[in-house]
Amino acid sequence: MALAAAVLILVLKEFAAAQAVEPTCMKWKNLNLPNLFQHGDVVLGGLFGLYFEIIVKNETFRTSPEWPVCGRSFFWAQTMIFAIEEINQDSTLLPNVKLGYKIHDSCGRNPKALEGALSLISPQDEAAAGSQCTGTGGVPVIIGTPSSTQSIIISGMLAPFGFPLVSYYATCACLSNKKEFPNFFRTIPSDFHQARGIAQIAKRFGWTWIGTIASNNDYGLVSTRIFIEEVKAAGACIAFSETLSTVYPEKDSVHIADVIKRSSAQVIVVIAGDNTVFHLFKELLLHNITNRQFIASEAWSTTRILSDFLSVTSGVLGIAIGQRYAEIPGLAQFLVDVHPSKFPGNVFVRELWENSFNCKLPTVNLTEQASSKAPLCNGSENLREVKNGYTDMSHLGIAHNVYKAVYATAHALHNLHLCQNRSGPFQNKSCGNINNLQPGELLHYLKTVRFRTKLGVEVYFDENGDIPATYDIVNWQTGKTGALEIVTVGQIDGSEIYIDDKDIVWAGGMNKVPVSICTENCPPGTRKAARKGEPICCYDCILCSEGSISNTTNSLQCMKCPLEYWPNGYRNKCIPREIEFLSFEDAMGITITAVSLSGMCMTVAVAAVFLYYKNTPIVRANNSELSFILLFSITLCFLCSLCFIGQPSDWSCMVQYTAFAISFVLCISCILVKTIVVMMAFRTTLPGKDVMKRFGSTQQRNSVFANTFIQIIICIIWLSTSPPVADRNTSYQSSKIILKCVMGSVTGYSCVLGYIGLLACICFLFAFLARNLPDNFNEAKYITFSMLIFCAVWITFILAYISSPGKYTTAVETFAILSSSFGLLGCIFVPKCYIILLKPEKNTKKHLMGRKLKQ
Repeated sequence: MALAAAVLILVLKEFAAAQAVEPTCMKWKNLNLPNLFQHGDVVLGGLFGLYFEIIVKNETFRTSPEWPVCGRSFFWAQTMIFAIEEINQDSTLLPNVKLGYKIHDSCGRNPKALEGALSLISPQDEAAAGSQCTGTGGVPVIIGTPSSTQSIIISGMLAPFGFPLVSYYATCACLSNKKEFPNFFRTIPSDFHQARGIAQIAKRFGWTWIGTIASNNDYGLVSTRIFIEEVKAAGACIAFSETLSTVYPEKDSVHIADVIKRSSAQVIVVIAGDNTVFHLFKELLLHNITNRQFIASEAWSTTRILSDFLSVTSGVLGIAIGQRYAEIPGLAQFLVDVHPSKFPGNVFVRELWENSFNCKLPTVNLTEQASSKAPLCNGSENLREVKNGYTDMSHLGIAHNVYKAVYATAHALHNLHLCQNRSGPFQNKSCGNINNLQPGELLHYLKTVRFRTKLGVEVYFDENGDIPATYDIVNWQTGKTGALEIVTVGQIDGSEIYIDDKDIVWAGGMNKVPVSICTENCPPGTRKAARKGEPICCYDCILCSEGSISNTTNSLQCMKCPLEYWPNGYRNKCIPREIEFLSFEDAMGITITAVSLSGMCMTVAVAAVFLYYKNTPIVRANNSELSFILLFSITLCFLCSLCFIGQPSDWSCMVQYTAFAISFVLCISCILVKTIVVMMAFRTTLPGKDVMKRFGSTQQRNSVFANTFIQIIICIIWLSTSPPVADRNTSYQSSKIILKCVMGSVTGYSCVLGYIGLLACICFLFAFLARNLPDNFNEAKYITFSMLIFCAVWITFILAYISSPGKYTTAVETFAILSSSFGLLGCIFVPKCYIILLKPEKNTKKHLMGRKLKQ
């Protein structure tokens, strides 16, 4: 690149000096370059890599450098000649205008391509020297070159003079910049489309951990940069990115083979020329690296020079210049009809013939002919019988690009030729003169050319001078004979990609798509967590936190479930939370219901016994009216426990707490009054005491209802200010919604319990004081035991209530109600029933009023 730039500067200086001295045109130099030439009304220039192996002689810097000796192949140049001859025979395209050609060799990447370009645009013969500089004197357009680097230099040199350059193989994306290269056109897609196409393949198969190898020139580096940007935007990562020297590829190949061997990347994209990658795959074969999936750029995707490395390259997937319309009718016949007798003096045909048949054509140089060891050619040789790169017609993509470039130029000339005076596109509406083309005239028509070739391909250039991008996707397979077969398995058309997966044979002969990822995919229910200091494709899979889910593979974050939902066991789906409450269907609910109903039945049975034996001394002595009220209140206590079972609602919560509060106050009030009655009855036995007259049945009944009424007032205030409500608790147990009643006002609930506790304590105190009264049947003892049980149950309840989870809180509360109810029923009424039913002899007034003798 630097050498070419220096040559360009010297050339421009020489042009400037010539203009300062002589205002007339003169031929720059007689370069005496080997070329192919055919005279015509319009002569098209061509630059082709006829020499592909450069053997540079030592330069003395005392004389002009000689043209390097190279191996020769002019397949593409012959395609240009074929297209020109076909156009000349077409009466509808450029009628009465004969096209000619002047083709120079660009000799691979040798800077002498610049000299060839200068020779093409300079006057074609000495007669032009000294004439007025009104035209170019040389070709109006150059078809070429095959190298992006050469195209950058030559296009930059020709741009100030308006000479168009139409390339058939320069793919660098940088050439699409019309500010720098306004005169550049090409019939091959830009590397931008190639890189994007390779990225489409990578995304299509889900490869996210990819290695890249690029030749260290514009082609490799720019394309690789575009590819990396494309795949990174899709979330992929680059495992390694190496460059391969085009000058000394052997040295870099050793290092790259070691990198590939150590890397976990299974897919490797190689963007380089075929001669460059040859050394890389040779080194990979030495290391026996046969399990990597290589993705080929179009520069080597259809080459056969790697056929000796099939153990490494089998399964290669690559993109190639579209072959669908590459079969050019008549071209194959034209190529094999080449014969030295038709092109006397043509050095390219001569060397093609000698190399193809390993013979020597007769020459005027007898010394050279005598020194040659090869036999003389007899002229009867036939190229149809030869199989080499020149006669191989299996891959004509680039030849088709040359064909399109020539036809695009011809159609642009045709449009220029049809221009009518005073309706042209140039100054004063003038038209161009096809016999004396000015710089820029053909350039204008190339920008707007649009046509279809005989093959049905539509050709036009976009605003960047590029044609629409179409590629074939090819796959390297081992044929039945063990030879390399390059099979087309899909197409890329713009942004659309079509691949027939079942036709692909992957690396190692596998039929399964290779997996190339740094980390295994994170399944639903987990999220990706980046590893510090590593690419984003290398991560850990973290289980979603409690209450969160992820329902996609490789999720970056987990989503919280809605309040009423909870993750399933795999944490990949939100499911409705289980609603938990003490229901009648639960085993616990069934048990509580059974115990409650049993207690109620037992209470009713006791009431029936008392009713039946209401006239007996023991029933009458224990205040039968209070006993029946107490039995009624105990029945309510048993029944109120049923209010705690079932799905809570605001109304049920108010009912259960109110029923509990009033039932137990009524119960304790009855016991308290009975205790007071016992104490009063004892005091009436003393002379002058008439306490019982002042605390008769009416006062007793009113006392019970008065105590109960106070609780009713407390409940009304509680319910009117902050009543108990149904609560949906989602925080206590993550996977469940616990339905329970909450007390609303803590103060209200405390007052209710406090009032019950106060009455129970007073009752216990009075009963305790009356426990030693000298009656044979002292009810105060049993009331004392019942109050002890009652207090013990509710103290235990408070501790258990605080520590019980979910529906068990309600269950504990219910069992406390039942336990205290059974305690009251058992302690107060069971002894009486025992005497009534089993010891009737003690159910007499005499026995009840008898005094216990002191021991």
